[in-house]
Amino acid sequence: MLQKIVDVFTPKRLAMDLGTANTLVYVQGKGVVVQEPTVVAIDAYDMQIIAVGNEAKYMLGKTSDRIIMKRPLRSGVIASSKITIKLLSYFIRRALGPVRFFKPEVMISTPYGITSVEKRAVLKATMETGASKVYLIPEPLAAALGVGLPVHESFGSMIVNIGGGTTEIAVISLNGIVIADSLRLAGDNLNSAIMSYARRNKGLIIGEQMAERIKIEIGSSIYVENPLKMEVSGREIGSGLPRTVEFTSNDVVDAVSGVLKEMITAIKKVLEKTPPELAADIKEFGIALSGGSSLLRNLDRLIMEVLEVPVFVADDPLHAVVRGTAYALDYIDVLKKSLTIL
Repeated sequence: MLQKIVDVFTPKRLAMDLGTANTLVYVQGKGVVVQEPTVVAIDAYDMQIIAVGNEAKYMLGKTSDRIIMKRPLRSGVIASSKITIKLLSYFIRRALGPVRFFKPEVMISTPYGITSVEKRAVLKATMETGASKVYLIPEPLAAALGVGLPVHESFGSMIVNIGGGTTEIAVISLNGIVIADSLRLAGDNLNSAIMSYARRNKGLIIGEQMAERIKIEIGSSIYVENPLKMEVSGREIGSGLPRTVEFTSNDVVDAVSGVLKEMITAIKKVLEKTPPELAADIKEFGIALSGGSSLLRNLDRLIMEVLEVPVFVADDPLHAVVRGTAYALDYIDVLKKSLTIL
């Protein structure tokens, strides 16, 4: 009881990975306290929000026409300001509780390529939730900090963060991004590719949640001799009736190869523009992968084979960005040239 009272009267600092697919909130001193889908369910009759996060995601594909499912962020950018404010308020309340006497400081990671107008939209939305101060950190820099790359040194570190809506590629040295690219192509596109493959090659219509399950449970980036198998249920195109077909890991390779090729081409272009001294560091020490979509089986092997550069998947890649964003709260003075502050 005493601890709860102390918490209410203690100023809080939050780090937030506001992703297209998932939002994670880190409270300093407590760690990650919220991890939920960035999804909102809205009543079409009165446009009131009826569910957020996990509760809303469970409704996907199972609602009547009266319920509209919204992702207020597209490719990491605010698509609906009003809904995003409600979403941010929900996540901050979940992290801190309904009663607090101090406005929190909030650090949010944002895609590298967003415009100044898009940055202002994030800053304004966060301030309207009751934050005292808001900092924006480029997502690839946050990911590099979270992975533990030596970004403070005069050394070339390369990070590829593959989330739900964007793939962030950056070379970092001396606390700053030397060269980067933000590709609006990531995990959601892998899901869409699997849905298209199921329709085209299996004659089956499946939903986004089923496509994501296929990707996670049996997905692979390269062909394997003993592929994993999975029974997939959906609606048959011809009859419209429920049907079950078998998917294998190699089916997923065929489905996602085009998306992965675009990602690897973007990584190659960043490498080609990297200063020679930093490129030499990357050639020796490799490229770090982070983000939930980096967990696709054998993705590190595929990139390594194509680019002939060492590649490794970070420990706990899903939490790399939010960990790095939290870390940045303690080093604002050091990183301030790379931050946007309101």
